[in-house]
Amino acid sequence: MTRFPRNPLFLTWLYAPGDRPEVVAKALGSGADVVLVDLEDAVAPDRKAYALDATAELLTDRHPVPVHVRVNALDGPRAEDEVRRLSALPGLGALRLPKVHDVSDLDRALGWAVVVPPLYALLESALGVERAYAIAAHPAVHGIALGEADLRADLGIADPAGLAWVRGRAVVAARAARLPPPPQSVHPDIRDLTGLARSCAAGRALGFLGRMAIHPRQLPVIEAAFRPSPAEVRAAEDIVGAAAGDAGALALPDGRFVDAAVVAGARRTLALAARCGETLRGGHANGGAGPVRSRAPVDVRS
Repeated sequence: MTRFPRNPLFLTWLYAPGDRPEVVAKALGSGADVVLVDLEDAVAPDRKAYALDATAELLTDRHPVPVHVRVNALDGPRAEDEVRRLSALPGLGALRLPKVHDVSDLDRALGWAVVVPPLYALLESALGVERAYAIAAHPAVHGIALGEADLRADLGIADPAGLAWVRGRAVVAARAARLPPPPQSVHPDIRDLTGLARSCAAGRALGFLGRMAIHPRQLPVIEAAFRPSPAEVRAAEDIVGAAAGDAGALALPDGRFVDAAVVAGARRTLALAARCGETLRGGHANGGAGPVRSRAPVDVRS
């Protein structure tokens, strides 16, 4: 149905305004896993036509880094033209759809597409969160994420801590739909790297994986926060190694009892370690082919 693998594993997603090609060019060389060209909030109304033209020109070529484009609101006057113009271009990695409330929003966008692209749905309303699993399970959707600023406004939440249940809901919906864990929303203060690291640690504890950024200086902090620790990698290697010849439940030498779900989680940890460039004992993350040094996306469906 689509041109790209369904479950890539990304940690860093860097926004760049579509009406500033020079900033987009810098973003492409920043080391981010994905560059998010924004046609929506980052672009003033009188610059949106230019932003679309500049983005279409950018996407006439492929780039080493996946380029995703956030279009304007689906119920507004611009999204249809944006989806039609961009969907068939060879450099488009995916379309990011804002304010998705229901699967009908996804189907409407697909109806405009010349070629069906991967879709990433932003849940930014109470209704979108309520229908999170149905949205995540749509066959064209490759990932979901929360738009927390709009969510807080919609829900009347002043303290970000009030979004704890909503965040958990997004993580569960993505997992139930066999999608990668959602990335966290942006940390808006680009100078507060200590607060960013602290927030990333809290997000990782909730089940998020990676984060969207608005400045390149945030990328190393995000990368470090979500990289498996050496102890986590060693534990995962022990589990996968012990399970190599046993498809059922098993006891580890230290007395821990693990089953298939724990083994699958260990394999995901090793896949993430491989993506982060870790050298693994025995090469478990790449099917036993030896140590891995790679930043390439890997599949996380298990």
